Amino acid sequence: MKLGVTMFPTDSSISPGELAAAAEERGFESLWFPEHSHIPASRRTPFPGGGELPKQYYDVLEPFVALAMAAASTRTLRVATGVCLVPQRDPIQTAKSVATLDLLSGGRFLFGVGAGWNAEEMANHGTRFETRGKLMRERIEAMKEIWTRSHAEYHGELVDFDPVMAWPKPLQKPHPPIHVGGGWPHAARRAIAYGDGWSPIHGFGDLAGKLPEFRARARDAGRDPAGLELTIFGLPPKPAAFEPYRAAGAARGVLALPPAPRDEILPLLDRYAGVSRELGG
Repeated sequence: MKLGVTMFPTDSSISPGELAAAAEERGFESLWFPEHSHIPASRRTPFPGGGELPKQYYDVLEPFVALAMAAASTRTLRVATGVCLVPQRDPIQTAKSVATLDLLSGGRFLFGVGAGWNAEEMANHGTRFETRGKLMRERIEAMKEIWTRSHAEYHGELVDFDPVMAWPKPLQKPHPPIHVGGGWPHAARRAIAYGDGWSPIHGFGDLAGKLPEFRARARDAGRDPAGLELTIFGLPPKPAAFEPYRAAGAARGVLALPPAPRDEILPLLDRYAGVSRELGG
């Protein structure tokens, strides 16, 4: 089971490049950065984690710029969005950002995507909360056309454009793996419909117990379950927490780091690397 780390990079945390280099040096497979363009001051939408919304949600750096710095500081580490809020992004411009990062990183990009949860944030981007799932699917389908065709076009209910020419194309073919973030069952259905992996968060229900059903649903939909990577976020740094997922065939576990300075992060990375050694990674 591969191990990755995730952090909200901010203007006061360890820099993306230094974090990436330290993670690679300690044997981690991937580094995941989340996204929020902003947080509306109204704060009407409750935080899914409960309580006050942590400051890092509106301090977080732009993910593609931060991941480019991470990629430039490493040689083998996979760099990933965890997750990119596709319903809040223009698909043509986002397709170019994805392809550029994948090309410049030497094919090391994993495209984690999510439908989002903050209704006011989406509204500021002109996105309706009620149709965000459909919009995400159409935008991802449109991006796949851009990544794989010299003259790409897409005609959906919410996304519509005539033939366009857009380069670069991603280095990974046909495109970087798309990992759909979110819980059971909605994100699982989205992953089966148009993803290359599913990335749920540990701690929300009997997630390990749902993995056999996830694979059965994939087979019923004509998908090969082996082609859908399972990445589990939010695991505590204890080998025992990984075991049910490893036994169920999950490909990757991702440990969370706080948005802290270098002196706090490096000892935590050392501790997390010990988990990897205990798991035989």
